[in-house]
Amino acid sequence: MTSVLLVRRKDGTFRSCKAEGHSGFSVKGTDIVCAAVTVLLRTAMQVLSETDSVMLKDHVGRRGTVSFAAELIQDEPETKNRLVCIEDFLEDGLDSLQKEFPANVELEIKTEAF
Repeated sequence: MTSVLLVRRKDGTFRSCKAEGHSGFSVKGTDIVCAAVTVLLRTAMQVLSETDSVMLKDHVGRRGTVSFAAELIQDEPETKNRLVCIEDFLEDGLDSLQKEFPANVELEIKTEAF
């Protein structure tokens, strides 16, 4: 199973994401569920890396593990809007995968208390 932890700030902006594990839907290298999760995460990371007022901290460990976080460099309305969109994109996409493949994807969403 692929387990994903998505953390958002109180204002709904993206904070961090960590994904671990192989979904087990199919053989490694041909697994459409793993591929779908990977596309969502890599797209979010790409957008964040191209956002001037955000510093992306990412870590791609062993195969099947990735984590990344967004640190605000400048608190601008446009940046906040982008971080809300990234959080919505990941939450909606991963939730959809979890609903379609409940035995293969587990999504946990947390909101920071501060």
